[in-house]
Amino acid sequence: MLPSAMRARYLILLVLILGIGAGVWWVKRPKPIPVVLQTVDRGTVEATVSNTRAGEIEACQRAKLSTIAGGRIEFIGVAEGDHVSKGQVLMRLWNEDAAAQVVVAERQLDTAQKRVSEACTIAANAQREAKRQEALNAKGFVSKSAVQAAETDARARTAACQSARTAIATAEAQVDAARATNERTVLIAPFDGTIAKIEGKLGEYTTPSPPGVATPPAIDLIDETCLYVKAPMDEVDAPRIKVSQPVRITLDAISGQTWAGKVRRIAPYVQAIEKQARTVDVEVDFANPDDARGLLVGYSADAEVVLDVAQDTLRVPTAALREGNTVLRFNPADSTLEARTITPGIANWEYTEVKDGLADGDRIVTSLEREGVEAGAFVTPDDGTRKAD
Repeated sequence: MLPSAMRARYLILLVLILGIGAGVWWVKRPKPIPVVLQTVDRGTVEATVSNTRAGEIEACQRAKLSTIAGGRIEFIGVAEGDHVSKGQVLMRLWNEDAAAQVVVAERQLDTAQKRVSEACTIAANAQREAKRQEALNAKGFVSKSAVQAAETDARARTAACQSARTAIATAEAQVDAARATNERTVLIAPFDGTIAKIEGKLGEYTTPSPPGVATPPAIDLIDETCLYVKAPMDEVDAPRIKVSQPVRITLDAISGQTWAGKVRRIAPYVQAIEKQARTVDVEVDFANPDDARGLLVGYSADAEVVLDVAQDTLRVPTAALREGNTVLRFNPADSTLEARTITPGIANWEYTEVKDGLADGDRIVTSLEREGVEAGAFVTPDDGTRKAD
């Protein structure tokens, strides 16, 4: 049996060895990785798609007007910013030669109408004379040849009457043609609207756009009382978009404000623009047209189409999802991470619906970009721990 002094020395030595071992372990222990955690909770998740390039505000009615014929501008009846009514004359070119042709055609029509009156009156008299000659022949007062001559004259006069009536139709067509030629030099408002732009001034010469050559319109007319958004959607997203789906509209020019809308039309073809993504134009109406009053045509706009909505559903931040629909769940018992595979539902850039794999109240890692964050890692929540909104 060891003396008590020796036992005391052994005990002290053992304590020193244990202390040294504990110190080595403390120095070499794995340091916990600080991670940002978020609590899994319930809320609303929407499946949405947005335009790939900027859309824009369009007017339901917009006409870029140009005269059909070229010529010198003689009259401009409006100014930029003026409100005009349908049928109002906006611009007129020098057209005295065309106006003179209208007068000539109208005089010719008047002459043709008078000739009809004259020719048809003579034809009626000739027909009565033929009947009178036939009655006299029946009584033996005139010969058969006299009756035949009267009938021949009546037929000739009737033909002349019909020919004169045909001449009226020709004269009326000539009047219409002359007026149409005259109207080629006049711009008339096709609807109520506002003058956005006028190209050309009094005395200047204007020409219409030849085929294949784009030239500025003489007058740009906009009906600003009816506006909509036209936005290009990626061809991959287009099949999921349906008419009447709700839309959130935002404008670069007016930040912080959102307008409600709905899909009214989906283009029946794909835009294939060189060096750009293939897109499908989607037209969106404002849910309340009065909300769009005051917006300018041409504003850049974004349209977020809501495809589906899941309310009061379990959800996780979409950024927390890893390859294979896995997330890293924090185990509070030993402060380690475990990989959990979830069954996702609808999703957007912010949240993904969880149908299976997690429970309400679980905490998952959102700081996946940090080094060493993987299944089995020893971690500690950092000051960024937060709860879903």
